[in-house]
Amino acid sequence: MGSLKTIDFLVFLIYFVIVAGYGYWVYSRKKKAAVSASHDYFLAEGSLTWWAIGASLIASNISAEQFIGMSGNGYFLGIGVAAYEWIAAIALIIIAVWFMPVYLKNRIYTMPQFLKTRYNETVSLIMAIFWLLLYVLVNLTSILYLGAIAISGLIGPEYLHTVLLALAVFSLIITLGGMKVIGFTDVIQVAVLIIGGFATIYFALTIVGEKFGAGSSAVAGFKTLMAQAPDHFKMILPKPDANSSQEYINKYLILPGITIYFAGQWIINLNYWGCNQYITQRALGADLNTARKGILFAGFLKLMMPIIVMLPGIAAYVLHANGHLPGLRGMDDAYSAILGFLPPGLKGLAIAALTAAIVASLAGKLNSIATIYTLDIHMKYFKRKSSFALQHSVGADLATPELLKAEHAATAIDNKEEKQMVWIGRIVALVAIAFAVIFEWKDLLGIGGKGGFTFIQEYTGFISPGVLAMFLLGMFWKRTTGAAAVVGLIMGLVMSVFFKLGAVPLLGHETILYTAFKNDAGVYEIPFQISMGWSFFFTAVAMIAISLAGPRINPKAFALDKKMFKVQPSIIAMIVATLLILAAIYIKFW
Repeated sequence: MGSLKTIDFLVFLIYFVIVAGYGYWVYSRKKKAAVSASHDYFLAEGSLTWWAIGASLIASNISAEQFIGMSGNGYFLGIGVAAYEWIAAIALIIIAVWFMPVYLKNRIYTMPQFLKTRYNETVSLIMAIFWLLLYVLVNLTSILYLGAIAISGLIGPEYLHTVLLALAVFSLIITLGGMKVIGFTDVIQVAVLIIGGFATIYFALTIVGEKFGAGSSAVAGFKTLMAQAPDHFKMILPKPDANSSQEYINKYLILPGITIYFAGQWIINLNYWGCNQYITQRALGADLNTARKGILFAGFLKLMMPIIVMLPGIAAYVLHANGHLPGLRGMDDAYSAILGFLPPGLKGLAIAALTAAIVASLAGKLNSIATIYTLDIHMKYFKRKSSFALQHSVGADLATPELLKAEHAATAIDNKEEKQMVWIGRIVALVAIAFAVIFEWKDLLGIGGKGGFTFIQEYTGFISPGVLAMFLLGMFWKRTTGAAAVVGLIMGLVMSVFFKLGAVPLLGHETILYTAFKNDAGVYEIPFQISMGWSFFFTAVAMIAISLAGPRINPKAFALDKKMFKVQPSIIAMIVATLLILAAIYIKFW
C-alpha cells in the first residue's frame, strides 16, 4: 500500500480506537441520562463546555476543504489565501458579541427557525430546502471527494473508492451518536489535527531547508520559502495590467487584491460562521458566556490554521519548481505530495490528522442535515399533529437546559415519538452520505477540475449574499418585513447569477462597479468575491426599500437592548489578544 509502513498503520489504528472508544463511552453515558432524546441528539442538551464548543467548531470547519483545497491554493496563490482564515477570526468576534445574544435571547436552535420566527414560514421552508441542497451537493460531496483524493494519494490511487466508502462509514457511525458524541469526539479530532498538522509542516520546512542547503531546521526552511517564492508571501495582490500573465490574472480572479476586504470576504465569513446551521449548532445549546468563549476560542485556533494547511502548499510549490516533486499532478495534490516526504510513523499521524479533519466535518455536516430536515421539514409538514409538542420540545420557547428538561416533562412527549425523531435524523444522515458517495464516485460535479477550495467558496457564494442580508437586517433592523425577506432570498440568488453570467455581456468588462478579466478560456470573468459584494449591496438596498413601505416596527421584530451585548472582561481580553496577533501578521506580510 504505497509507501506506508507497519508503524503508520499502527498509529492510525490507535487514533481510530481512541476516537471510536471515547465516542462510545460518551454515547453510553448520555443514554443513561434523563434527557430529551431528540434534543440530546440534535443539540447536545447544552452539555458542551466552551473548550468543547471551540474545538468542535474548528474540527468541523477544518477539513479536506482546507487541508487539500487551501493547501492547493497556497501552492497556486500563496499566503493571500490565508485571508479566509484570518478574517474568519474577526468574523467570529462579531458573531460572539452581536449574533449569539440575539439567537440565545430568542431561543433560536435552527437557522430555518430563525427565519420563521423573524419573518414567516414561507421564507423558512424555502431556505431549509436551499440549505439541504447546498450541504449535500456542495459541502458534503466536496469534503468527501477531496478527502478521498488526499488519502488515496498516499496509499495508492487505486484505493480511491475504498477510502471514499471508509470515510463515509466512519463519519456516519459518529453521526449516529448525535451532537454530544460529535462535540466531545471533536476535542480529540482537533488535538490530532493540530499535532499532526504542525508535525507535518515542521518536517516539510526541514526538508525544504535540506534540499536547498540552508540547514536542517524549520526556521531555515521557512526563510528558504520566502527567498525562493517572494510573490507567495504577499497578502494583497496588485490589480493586473496589460503586461500581466494569464497565470497572474487567474490568481487575481480568486483573490482580487484589497477589494476582498470590502466585499466578498466578509460575506463569506459572516454567513459561514453566523448564519450556518452546521456551525452555529455547536453553540446554540449553551448559555451566552459559554457560547461566546467557545466561539472566541475557535477564533484563536483559526489564527494557527494557515500554518497547518497553507504553508505545505507553498512548500510543495517551491519543491516542485526546483525539480524535487516531479510527479506532482496539480494543486489539489500539493498536500499529499508533502506527506510523501514524512518518515514512517509520522506519516500515519499525518493521515490520522487528515482523517480526523475529514470525518469531523462530515459528521457535523450530516448532523446539521438531519437536524434541519427533521425539525424544520418532517416534523412540521409530515407530522402536523405533533407540531405543538415539538415546538415546546425543541423550539422557540426554551432558554436553558434546565427549562428544556422541565418543558419536556410538562408536555410529556412520549418516548416512542422521541425515538422516532432521532431515527428520522439517522435515516436522513444515511441517505445524505449515500447521495454524496454516488455523486462523487466519478466526480460528477467536477470538483477536481475547479480546485476544491474555490469550488466550495464560489458555489456557496450564490446564496450567501441574500442569506446574510436577511439575517443582518432581520436581527438589527426592526422594520424589516417578511415580504422584504422573500425578495432578498430571490434577489440575492438572481444578482449572483447576473454578475456571474449576465453582467459582462450587458454592461461590458470595465464599469464603475467592477473590472472583468479574461480567464483561461478567454472569457471575461468578474472576480467572484466582487460579485458577492455587489450582490449583497443591491439585495440589502432592495430589502430596505420594500421594508420602508411597511410599519415602522415589524410585529415580528426581535426585542434588543444594550445589556444583551455587554461582554465580560475575560471576553474582552480574548478579543484584544486576537486582534493584536492579527495586526502583527498583516503588518509583516502586507
